[in-house]
Amino acid sequence: MRDPGGGGINVTRAIRLLGGEARAFAAVGGQMGQIFQNLITREGVQLHAYQIDGETRQSMAVMDDKTGKQYRFVMPGAHWGAGQVKQALSEIASNMPKRGFVVLSGSNPPGVPDTFPALLVRTAIPFDTNVIVDTSGKALRRLANTPTDAPYVLRMDKAEAEELAGARLETVSELSNFAATLISRNVAKKIVLALGPIGSVMATENQCWHAKAADVPVRSKVGAGDSFVAAMTLAMANGDADEIALQKGVAAASAAVTTDATRLCPRAIAEDLIKDCPLTRLA
Repeated sequence: MRDPGGGGINVTRAIRLLGGEARAFAAVGGQMGQIFQNLITREGVQLHAYQIDGETRQSMAVMDDKTGKQYRFVMPGAHWGAGQVKQALSEIASNMPKRGFVVLSGSNPPGVPDTFPALLVRTAIPFDTNVIVDTSGKALRRLANTPTDAPYVLRMDKAEAEELAGARLETVSELSNFAATLISRNVAKKIVLALGPIGSVMATENQCWHAKAADVPVRSKVGAGDSFVAAMTLAMANGDADEIALQKGVAAASAAVTTDATRLCPRAIAEDLIKDCPLTRLA
């Protein structure tokens, strides 16, 4: 089974599944790039294809039926030069929605500087556009440890939060306190910490909320985080309060794990699970 994927692509696909509209920006190259474009076109997703040298990278997810464990294999992508990074930002700017939302999701391609999230936020400022970041590795550490231009939302999982904190974060209270610390350092205007089956925490300057994940059978975790970001972003774009956006995100992630392989969040299931994702105000 082959699906178009990657963080940003999955977010775009999930927004469409949830009844919204979004446009994907993705690097495309080689034979795999053509296959990717064909796959995403069949789904009716709008795509701005940024042409690169080399092949569009692939990833694989393998499920062990005996243990229920899932293994992911992510191939390296093509190397980007400084000129490609500059051109990509220029093309993103030409497609930037005024007073809208832009999601940066996934790891940086080789050669892209760790400062790319901050560069994207800076690019969005003239358009009054909110940037939501869900990245990892060196780019996440740079964003958290050397804050400059703060994104609208920064999302990370529990393991990434613990790495940044340099300590175990075992309780919702500990995680919310760490999120509040990041807010106080102006790392982002809103911090989301994903806690897997426990749900997610969102901290802002004035409040902190926890949304519990629905108790559902888990078939595949692929795309759960992207489904969360999609539902949260769509809710924010529709004017929902932060805590409702958090709740809808957790419901969409809960819906995604009930599906096989690389399927995302079916709208009917995500909407039905909202009632099973209770909110608790922490601060």
